[in-house]
Amino acid sequence: MAGRFSQQNQRVRPSSKEDQVVLKAREHFERTLIPVRGQLAGSVAALEHPRHDEALNYGEIFLRDNVPVMVYLLTQKRFDIVKQFLSICLDLQSTTYQTRGVFPTSFVEEKGQLIADYGQRSIGRITSVDASLWWPVLCWMYVKSSGDEEFGSSQAVQRGVQLLLDLVLHPTFEGTPVLFVPDCAFMIDRPMDVWGAPLEVEVLLYGSLRCCAQIMELGRKHHGSRLLDQRLILTRQWVHDLRQFLLKHYWVTSKTMQVLRRRPTEQYGDNQHQNEFNVQPQVIPDWLQDWLENRGGYLIGNIRTGRPDFRFYSLGNSLGCLFGLLTAPQQRALFRLTLHNRDHLMAEMPMRICHPPMESLEWQNKTGSDPKNWPWSYHNGGHWPSLLWFFGSSILLHERRHPHADVLLMGQMKALLEECYWSHLNQLPRQQWAEYFDGPTGTWVGQQSRTYQTWTIVGFLLLHQFLRVNPDDVLLLDLDEGAVPDPDSIDSPVRHND
Repeated sequence: MAGRFSQQNQRVRPSSKEDQVVLKAREHFERTLIPVRGQLAGSVAALEHPRHDEALNYGEIFLRDNVPVMVYLLTQKRFDIVKQFLSICLDLQSTTYQTRGVFPTSFVEEKGQLIADYGQRSIGRITSVDASLWWPVLCWMYVKSSGDEEFGSSQAVQRGVQLLLDLVLHPTFEGTPVLFVPDCAFMIDRPMDVWGAPLEVEVLLYGSLRCCAQIMELGRKHHGSRLLDQRLILTRQWVHDLRQFLLKHYWVTSKTMQVLRRRPTEQYGDNQHQNEFNVQPQVIPDWLQDWLENRGGYLIGNIRTGRPDFRFYSLGNSLGCLFGLLTAPQQRALFRLTLHNRDHLMAEMPMRICHPPMESLEWQNKTGSDPKNWPWSYHNGGHWPSLLWFFGSSILLHERRHPHADVLLMGQMKALLEECYWSHLNQLPRQQWAEYFDGPTGTWVGQQSRTYQTWTIVGFLLLHQFLRVNPDDVLLLDLDEGAVPDPDSIDSPVRHND
């Protein structure tokens, strides 16, 4: 298999064009950056977008879209832009009763005034949960990379973290440690039957709580208090409980599916339940047996009473590796699954956001006949080049953490990543850095896709940075690397089987 990858790499490698493509991508990226309050503060969602007086909002700074932007800026040591972005988001954190603690989905400066969107202007009018959960992750990465403990321990940052924790950790009618959200509340921002406890939100919650704890440790170091100590204990316990829950109910392999199929149902009383969510064996889809193979594994999309979502979501699984939710053997099982299903997940435009897509009556009923989520398009099986850097980083970070583990498998994964990188380099400039691609192989530009999409451009630049410029930069994403460096030097787990 590795030989096949190598041959394909040689066939698609345009060695004379790489520098030219990277240089042009950097020029595009610089054009996406816009000032707020007189200082560069982030990137617009797309370079080609309507004027502000036309309803579409691709000219605004989205927190979600700026995740790769901020990571890339940190690799370039452009800390002032990242700090300005974090500070503005903090200033715009909601203090109104209904949305207290929520960070803005997007913001823009018009005529000297900051205008923030908390979901009230979006399709469906749903607040973006992922925007709020990403802020502590980016904040901790900034503090760790820049050494700016003063910012991390400041009253403004500490208060912002407490407001967010008040929002996500308050008691609810749900007795599990997950965060329940409606449809359209994260990157999948149109109806896709992902309401409840979708994987991406829960893994983001895990990473966000870990980073909140790190930031609170800085606060305790500089301004210790009994209340902060209590909140730290609660947060760490929640992190532990959440990880246990996700590994128990979301992680599936061929072996765990054998057990699931034979579990009893309709269990009452106080005795320990073997089937807590009363999942009937009939809901297990036919495609799952071949998809899992013998040694593959992945985190399913959702767990709901009697209605688990077995679809594969690329971002949630990639973040499960990056944030250390999955054990090292589980990460390698995920890599094997990707190799086994590469024609589905990578195809000709890596990588597919969700598999398999909903079709026919299922598409009509569960998406509300949403024309943008037509089968094999947008979030319903579409291909998003901006997702490749997340998955690629999980491969590279795993290799750094475990350099001697399954060398053959990791060699195959590196070869696959190289092939995907060259696929992007060949296609994206010709396709004007489109937002997403349609069809079973991802060869058609998305029907409603914006061109010169920022996170498509910067995702490519990040992968180039990690593969070609400075491989050590991938350690920036390692939440386990907790030490904050000296600014002057700057130019509890659950065991599971494989």
